[in-house]
Amino acid sequence: MSSKKICVIGAGVSGLVAVKSCLEEGLNVVCYDMCDSVGGLWNYKDECIEGIGSVMKSTVLNTSKEMTSYSDFPPPKHYPNYMHHSLFCRYLENYAINFRLFPHIRLNTEVIRVQKTEDYPTTGQWKITLKEKTNEMKEVVFDGVMICSGHYSHPNMPKFPGLDIFRGEKLHAHQYRQENEYRGKRVLVVGFGNSSCDIAVELSKVAKEVYLSTRRGVWLLSRMAVGGLPTDIKYKSRFLNYITHYVAPQITNFIAEFKANMRFNHSVFGIKPKHRFFSQHPTINDEIPIRILTGSLTIKDDVHKFTETGVIFSDDCESVCNIDSVIFATGYRIRFQFLEENIIEQTNNQVNLYKYVFPPQLPHPTLAVIGLVQALGALPALTEIQSRWVSRVFKGTCHLPAKSTMIDDIERKRWEINQQYFASDSHTVQVDYIWYLDELSRLIAAKPDFRYMLLSDPELFFSCFFGPMLSYTYRLTGPYQWKGARNAILTAKKRVLAPLKTRHVPEQTPQTSVLENLFRCPIALISLAVIITAIILVFYQT
Repeated sequence: MSSKKICVIGAGVSGLVAVKSCLEEGLNVVCYDMCDSVGGLWNYKDECIEGIGSVMKSTVLNTSKEMTSYSDFPPPKHYPNYMHHSLFCRYLENYAINFRLFPHIRLNTEVIRVQKTEDYPTTGQWKITLKEKTNEMKEVVFDGVMICSGHYSHPNMPKFPGLDIFRGEKLHAHQYRQENEYRGKRVLVVGFGNSSCDIAVELSKVAKEVYLSTRRGVWLLSRMAVGGLPTDIKYKSRFLNYITHYVAPQITNFIAEFKANMRFNHSVFGIKPKHRFFSQHPTINDEIPIRILTGSLTIKDDVHKFTETGVIFSDDCESVCNIDSVIFATGYRIRFQFLEENIIEQTNNQVNLYKYVFPPQLPHPTLAVIGLVQALGALPALTEIQSRWVSRVFKGTCHLPAKSTMIDDIERKRWEINQQYFASDSHTVQVDYIWYLDELSRLIAAKPDFRYMLLSDPELFFSCFFGPMLSYTYRLTGPYQWKGARNAILTAKKRVLAPLKTRHVPEQTPQTSVLENLFRCPIALISLAVIITAIILVFYQT
């Protein structure tokens, strides 16, 4: 029997690992991408092309290299902890070369249409309409389709009173590339997410005036934690994840907000939100407080309306701020323009997908969406565990539950989102990073037995439980294990520290006073009690 033929749409972070996962399962896979090289969003393009996302020229990742790597391909130790987009794109290219993915990738080929074949009710097959670089059109039939085209291609443009009469430049962050053309201008950036902050900081170094407008405010995180380690390396662990879920949210929110305000007082700087810390996907930026302190960036309230030459803000309806350009960093709409109507049900950016992957109403599990999730964590691990699961479903090794069960799961997840986060289009595909990884890894038997690990390999257990949540964890057991997984976990800190060791500094033994030791004793006892409690929870939850 010949292997099933699978189509992967997109050769970015999601598409590359989808191809690899299909190859692991012995599937006949072909990947199509309309660009001339792999990397997707991270493959920088000077020009803005409709339907194709791109980072800014200066973009640096918000997640550190160890947390951003695939489960069997650690980043080189000399790579900086936070990679420039060009370096991350090189990592993706090396991944494709290492696992021999390029022979299965067709670049400069656009997917125009995905629709059911006439015999879909019996075969579950899909007809893909392709447009090649020569403009030649052709149709190919596949047994399965993995949509890996991302959700940063269709800008969400808001509507404000007076915007139609504003004579200045109007654009979306999707169109922004670099700061040079804004030198000496007065610019308004609307929104307070990662992209808007990056743009505002960059512009504040060359523009005459920069205003950053926020409707709700945000809690701002830095890439670097106290002590100098990457924030996600220090705080994204199973141990802290258990604490966050099993301690009253009032306490965890208080602690998180206290730590955020230790860096700078969010109220004094005018960005404190009305919601609690864990009720929104936080924004990551290192320079916003400095730019505010230097006066090169001004925080303003929500836009009330535009005039011909400027903008009026909600907190000061009497004053007009004259501006030359407005950049809307107001998110994106989830769209699958090439997909036959009514395949994926969506309303107000909400999508009906089982585990955010499979449309539950289809009679055959032969179409899946990869990467349509958002978490406080790196995307590669999420897309990889999705791809491993989907490829096994396509092969027939794993099976989906009944339609009613899938719909119940969708509704339950939607209820959980509504319980934790305030209502927003940006929270419709939000997941808990570690819990979601564990949930899908169980479906393919790739989640380690931590109780057994504690007894058989305590060193590895303590690294997995108290150390950073690394994707290598899901190659310790299950299908397609990687022999280097254990070593990758135990040596991760060395790779984190390696690019920092560019100058020899003699080691010194820290001197502690009697008072410091007395102070540390009760803290140590409390910490020990919390650790023991967390370990006990592992035995009940694993």
